[in-house]
Amino acid sequence: MRISKNLLERLLEYKNALARLQAQGFSKVYSYYLAESVGVSSVQIRKDFSSCRLKGNKKGGYFISLLQKSINELLEKHEPEDIILVGAGNLGSALTKYTGFEKEGFRIIAAFDIDPAKCSRKKRFPVYPLGEMDAFIRSNSVTMGIIAVPDNEAQQVLDTMAAAGIKGVLNFAPCWLRHVREAVCVHNVNLAQELEKLNYCVRKGVGEGKRQPRPATAAARTKNEQSLNKQNNKQ
Repeated sequence: MRISKNLLERLLEYKNALARLQAQGFSKVYSYYLAESVGVSSVQIRKDFSSCRLKGNKKGGYFISLLQKSINELLEKHEPEDIILVGAGNLGSALTKYTGFEKEGFRIIAAFDIDPAKCSRKKRFPVYPLGEMDAFIRSNSVTMGIIAVPDNEAQQVLDTMAAAGIKGVLNFAPCWLRHVREAVCVHNVNLAQELEKLNYCVRKGVGEGKRQPRPATAAARTKNEQSLNKQNNKQ
């Protein structure tokens, strides 16, 4: 099944919300409670679940573990994915310490930098000279990478990655990157630009008009718990 970009974004939001609910002790969830957690309507959730053939119903709710398994299958995510990172400066170092990647099944297995002073093979995440990146990618069959280098170096790094076999790149360099090969997917994340947009919205008192994920309200949580209790009493 080919998933549209909008549906993909919603599925990822559902997946994150389900993980939070599971951590809170829930085993089942109703569409209206999940809707409160991600900022969409319950109708949209039921429509998405129906189109993806995710099992559950309006009255009986959805088993969280089954939803998580089904969403992972839709995302074709079965095993942890190894990633390399280029740029071991402040941002790059912070990314290697972020535990959220591993929780979602992504492992940064090595970093590369042009500065010999940053290179060390003894760290938890070894930092190798940039010249060794091509051989490392090929020998370890890595297909995903992160770029965290200055803007004037980013395009060359992307080209080297792609030539070695990288298929997907998350770019944190403050510039827009693309690759001539359509098989290489590049997601550009410009943190300074995002702050600029946020600053404008704050100063002008305007929003973007997009839905925003939000914590479920206490009322929705209580309703979900009451519905689950009723179901348990019937069994």
